[in-house]
Amino acid sequence: MNGPGPDKEKSRVVDTFILLTRLVHEEVYPSFSFISDEKKVVQKISEHLPDVQWIGNYAVVGPWDYLDIFEARDLASATKVSALVRHYGGAHMEIWPAHEWNAFEKIIQDLQAAVRE
Repeated sequence: MNGPGPDKEKSRVVDTFILLTRLVHEEVYPSFSFISDEKKVVQKISEHLPDVQWIGNYAVVGPWDYLDIFEARDLASATKVSALVRHYGGAHMEIWPAHEWNAFEKIIQDLQAAVRE
């Protein structure tokens, strides 16, 4: 369900991304090493992309194992996050750009105004 997100003052322009992750090696060899792997991935992302800010991390039931929400400067930075997770974590993933609900409403309102002109 969509609802109003928190109003945040941001000193820099950032984009929000949803990262869906499915472990590959756990499908074949359930070693339960994913916890130590996750710590290594987080460390590598912090080293290489210090501007990336994590908003939330969730374990989910379904075709994906994890859903992460993070902010990055741009799609290129988000793609680097994805590459690091694949390299160090051995996982399949998808990245979805996302807008907070209030920002989405503003986009639609601006579009409506432009279409009426």
